[in-house]
Amino acid sequence: MAHKLAVPTSHVDRYARQEILPQVGADGQKKLRDARILVVGAGGLGCPALQYLAGAGIGTLIVVDGDCVDASNLHRQPLYGEASLAQAKAQAAAAFVKNLNPQVKVIAHTTVVTPANVDALLAEVDVALDCADSFAATYILSDACLDKGIALIAASALGLTGYAGGFCASAPSVRAVFPDLPKDLATCATAGVLGPLVGMLGAMQAQMALSVLLRLTPSPLGQLVTLNAQSYRFGGFRFDGAAEPRHAAFSFIAATDITATDLVIELRGIDEAPQAVVPDAVRATVQAFEDQAVQTSAQHRTVLCCRSGLRAWRAAAALNQYSETPIALLAMGDEPSLSSR
Repeated sequence: MAHKLAVPTSHVDRYARQEILPQVGADGQKKLRDARILVVGAGGLGCPALQYLAGAGIGTLIVVDGDCVDASNLHRQPLYGEASLAQAKAQAAAAFVKNLNPQVKVIAHTTVVTPANVDALLAEVDVALDCADSFAATYILSDACLDKGIALIAASALGLTGYAGGFCASAPSVRAVFPDLPKDLATCATAGVLGPLVGMLGAMQAQMALSVLLRLTPSPLGQLVTLNAQSYRFGGFRFDGAAEPRHAAFSFIAATDITATDLVIELRGIDEAPQAVVPDAVRATVQAFEDQAVQTSAQHRTVLCCRSGLRAWRAAAALNQYSETPIALLAMGDEPSLSSR
């Protein structure tokens, strides 16, 4: 019995159901083919976003994720399976994309977004997607995209609720809509999340990104879509008129941006970070700032360091009530400390 040879999928066959749409057509398909999209995070949001963007024929996808696939990811990250365990997510996602659509160029970066690399990652990008489970990454991306005029599609999911929205470029930034953090900020790791919820929101991010590239109206930029998966309700609002904060409340910097004149305060305990970010960093707690027990100087910048940036933000909010010192935040993640200044 003769074996059938696999016939390569032609451009016409692959995109036929898409190009037939009057909102797409041949010209729209060319826009997608010429586009470069940065996807930060290849987890619960990034998996469906990458799947649909690759399927749509985006010319270049840049995937950024510093984590490896873990068994606890598999219920909501269907790009991966048992064979992907312990692999770098960015590389595993890139392999999936290339198998799904070999016509897409995919670039994988096994790292996290920081103020030190965000400009390089955004170089020549048309749209950026924030699919990371990190509020520090969200604000770093938003600040950079606002400065460069790049559309940012951000989403967040927790428990049974979440949102997706279009920021920057012709719309206000994330800071205009969310200028402050809630006092208690949970994560998927601490509060849990159901897979279909992040799947729907990640797919929404892909839809918004395609709409930006195809210039569909109304634009997703300036639109926030909310989803409650328990009550099965979609909601949302437009925020085109939201004002940008006159001054960013607190900005993130890279560890390499620390200067010799900075007062560096390490909020991680010795058990968490035996070696401080710099040798002469001062150890303190968020409670000490709330008690106004930490002294700073208006003549020197204060750099607040922790793992995720959350404690740094809380300490900064407290410090800002009683000190005029310039403040910068540093989210170290799992990066090593600096050996010297």
